[in-house]
Amino acid sequence: MSQLIKSNVEYKKWIESVSIRFQQSQIKASVKVNEEMLFFYWTLGRDISKISEQFKYGSNFYKTVSDDLTKFFPSVHSFSVTNLKYMRYFFELYPDAENRQQLADDSENSNRQQAVDDLKVIFNIPWGHHLVIMSKCKSDRKKALFYVNKIIENNWSRSVLMNFIDSNLYERQGKAVTNFERSLPAVQSDLAQQITRDPYNFDFLTMREEYDEKELKDALMDNLQKFLLELGTGFAFVGREYRLEVGNTEQFLDMLFYNISLHCYVVIEVKINAFDPRDMGQLSTYVAAVDGILRKEGDNQTIGLLVCKTKDKVLAQYSVNSVKTPIGISEYDLSRAIPEQVKNSMPTIEEIESELKDI
Repeated sequence: MSQLIKSNVEYKKWIESVSIRFQQSQIKASVKVNEEMLFFYWTLGRDISKISEQFKYGSNFYKTVSDDLTKFFPSVHSFSVTNLKYMRYFFELYPDAENRQQLADDSENSNRQQAVDDLKVIFNIPWGHHLVIMSKCKSDRKKALFYVNKIIENNWSRSVLMNFIDSNLYERQGKAVTNFERSLPAVQSDLAQQITRDPYNFDFLTMREEYDEKELKDALMDNLQKFLLELGTGFAFVGREYRLEVGNTEQFLDMLFYNISLHCYVVIEVKINAFDPRDMGQLSTYVAAVDGILRKEGDNQTIGLLVCKTKDKVLAQYSVNSVKTPIGISEYDLSRAIPEQVKNSMPTIEEIESELKDI
């Protein structure tokens, strides 16, 4: 009986529609929570901006506020000194976002209404996105609103946002800010994933512009593969998303090369986020697995290379020092193009990093 039900075309369509409605409801709820949280952050930032004027620099004002709020809400992590400062920056970047509904209902003045429409969008993206925008755009409100709208129009994740800011999209495309057209992020988009899983919300309760994270990573790997193969230094391409059976599991390596000159495999993992020490553990496991499964007599020890958006050099150095496997960490910059001529030698990590910064 159950097989007959599952094979029914109308039933299948109904199940699909229910799943879509459920996902849309999740996003709608998350957007509402996010909106309320951001408005609370804005009001707290407003209060801090006014009250802090009464205290001199060096009075540990933010530390005092953080400690006092944490006493009331010991399980909440949003009241750190850093986050409180960003709340103040948030208010000072958009000081006239006083009352969302009251402003939205004010349609007597068209200029005022346009400003209201522009400001409503700031409550529709995750706080983590705002942190990136505030740190990169500083007090440039037009630039900040440009990226806010681009996030909503294209469903950008934070990683994609960072890459477009670093590539100076605002300066390249012009400074016009478009109105917010979409009521909700696309169900399967990176923005929907981040807004429904934003830790700040839980606390409170890839290059065209429509790049998603997978496309961004694929583009980076395309350039990296081309770069290594064109060096003329013995790199042979083995596979991308190379499948490796490790015990009872399947692991997929981003890129696997064999260097004929060095007689060893080279495992490359690509991350579009900033360096995380956990990435080192993943790569060192892959390197060890290649050594144990693919390495044959006469092959030298496998080399690993981790390519990430940015890295804290001190943290990266400690991470490299903590493992015995030969691993390098490089970072990239998406704002330029790879030069045609590169040195005809086995590149060092510094040389690879230098070239990747030109992708």
